[in-house]
Amino acid sequence: MSKKDNGAGVILAYLNEKNRPYSAQDVFSNLQKQHGLGKTAVVKAMELLALEGKIKEKIYGKQKIYFADQAQFKDVNDADLKAMDHQISELSEEVQSLTQSCRQLDAELKELNSSLTTEEMVSEIQELKAECSGYRARLEKIKSASNHITPEEKDKVYKERDLYVKEWKKRKRLASDMTNAILEGYPKSKKEFLEEVGVETDEDCKVVLPNT
Repeated sequence: MSKKDNGAGVILAYLNEKNRPYSAQDVFSNLQKQHGLGKTAVVKAMELLALEGKIKEKIYGKQKIYFADQAQFKDVNDADLKAMDHQISELSEEVQSLTQSCRQLDAELKELNSSLTTEEMVSEIQELKAECSGYRARLEKIKSASNHITPEEKDKVYKERDLYVKEWKKRKRLASDMTNAILEGYPKSKKEFLEEVGVETDEDCKVVLPNT
């Protein structure tokens, strides 16, 4: 495109190629990116082309529509039109079929990309086999252990635990009652009293009394 024709040659070739009506805004939007045409230059070029009779101009209200001069094209008979329609129909079906095939191939490609490669599968299988071997060895060790706890021993442990927890609760309640009795005549706070006598509570040691 030369600076001299302000893109008129490009616009004329475009309208003749497409052979359909366009506004100046349409032509600007379609050609601006590829040819770097400015909107003002497109409007002036199309008005000049219409003035020179190289394209046709129609005015609808406030909008101008431009299209190629139909006199330059050969007349097309009904048989040719039917042949073109048939060709368009066949091409449309082919495009639809190719589009469907592309979608299927894209889906297959995504599935393949998300799958493990052969090398990754071999590596993962080896890792799983090693993990299984470790579990088997651990299971055999547990089965062969001679220090299993009998039900009687287990019951004895739980009974002793309940006994100690009850004693813990009893002593904690007694200590709390004694502390509260002292605090009735103590001029300072409970916290200050405990610090002064050096008593640490379960809460200070972050110990929670278990349930029996």
